[in-house]
Amino acid sequence: MGLDDKIKNSVDKVTGSAKEKTGDARGDDELKAEGKKDQSKADLKNAGENVKDAFKN
Repeated sequence: MGLDDKIKNSVDKVTGSAKEKTGDARGDDELKAEGKKDQSKADLKNAGENVKDAFKN
């Protein structure tokens, strides 16, 4: 997995976490759900990249 991919996935995860916390603080369930979705996407991308890396080695 390239360094750029790792950084982007980390940024996506942090952004999702911030959205979730903001949504929770404001009582905005839609924003909170969007944040959780963003975090899940970042986790899935990381898992896919890890699988690709395992087959490269």
